[in-house]
Amino acid sequence: MQQAPVVTGWRCAVCATPVAISEVFSWRCPNSSESDRHHVLELENAIAPLRSSGDANPFVAFQRYLAWDAFAATLSLDFEARTKIIRDLDDAVSVIAGTGFRTTPFARHDGLSDELGFNQQGGVWIKDETHNVAGSQKARHLFTELLHLITVEIVGRAPWESPTQRPALAIASCGNAAIAASTLARAVNWPIQVFVPHYADEATLKILNSLDANVVRCPRVATDPAGDPCVFRFREAIDQGCIPFGVQGPENAWCLDGGRTIGWEMAVVAEDLPGSLISRMFVQAGGGAFAACAASGFFAGATKPKLHAVQTQGCAPLARAFEIAQSTGGARNAGARWSQCMWPWETTPVSLADGILDDETYDWIGGCNAMADSGGYPVVATEQQVLESYALAHRVTNIDVSPTGSAGLAGLLAIREEVADDERVIVIFSGVRRQ
Repeated sequence: MQQAPVVTGWRCAVCATPVAISEVFSWRCPNSSESDRHHVLELENAIAPLRSSGDANPFVAFQRYLAWDAFAATLSLDFEARTKIIRDLDDAVSVIAGTGFRTTPFARHDGLSDELGFNQQGGVWIKDETHNVAGSQKARHLFTELLHLITVEIVGRAPWESPTQRPALAIASCGNAAIAASTLARAVNWPIQVFVPHYADEATLKILNSLDANVVRCPRVATDPAGDPCVFRFREAIDQGCIPFGVQGPENAWCLDGGRTIGWEMAVVAEDLPGSLISRMFVQAGGGAFAACAASGFFAGATKPKLHAVQTQGCAPLARAFEIAQSTGGARNAGARWSQCMWPWETTPVSLADGILDDETYDWIGGCNAMADSGGYPVVATEQQVLESYALAHRVTNIDVSPTGSAGLAGLLAIREEVADDERVIVIFSGVRRQ
């Protein structure tokens, strides 16, 4: 007999408002409003022990831990029916992406470990997401959002009568998330609006156009408040009836569900490693959902390596928020101090790692909690270290990673002197180079 889902519900990390796991379209905290977006739902669950079914598809391998699975169970869908929804949607995605969701490589990289001076007991473990759906980890976050939408349609709970009447999806993104969202949308013939910065590169725009996305460039406008104009235009589209389909937890909390699969995959491998445990995890942080989810997933295993959320000197709002939170009551459970800790970066964000130049770290609460729980802390890499990590990744590995995708390695370079030679550390290469 299949075990019951383990997720029991949502609760706002700011105001503590509960939301039932059975709630349809539970994107945001009920208290979130146009004048107060400082709310984010977090999952209430207990995962122990963490076990994979062994399926190659992570959404099947870890199905019972997904909030989506718990949600679908409340709609009277049995386990086999829920599994079929995952597989059918994965098949549709593979037609467009050339691959479905599969467990991605995670192993010690001997060349990079030697290059950075680690001994045989320590080293660098690379999680390679560059061959995941749409070339990054972003599709993991979005897949549970799409599962939610498709499931609601299947059981007849959608407010539209047929797929031809679906409201458009919407996302604010400068690259990988936009491509991932457009890939998934194209797989199910769902219209999507993609709000990109005015400097979006031509390679990304070409891919988005090939996926039939409605691309909207968003220059900074003097009448806007401080913050990302793409997010402002995205929110306007949501107010006009579009469905949030992005990777910012405050806008659609379901992105925080599927994103955990990357952490679960690493955790089950790490538990079988002989000798010393993984001690640190370096994860690049823009909007913050990636770092929060990777840590949340990994921490469901037997160990909690120190989380180091990596930002660049050109845009480091999470590092600033963590420092303020620590000095004003602690970095954990700082949601009630949102306005005191997190606000948009004052200067125009600049870095070669342009995929992590979010004006705000929207999922900063989850990131701060994970760093506090693990004894970790943010790392701010210099632009020179961003350049060095990108060059090093291409010189030493055969992974065709982007500058954004290798930014976690820049964090390791930044504090390498603090890391012992016998420590085992993780870097995640997420984001294939676009040419």
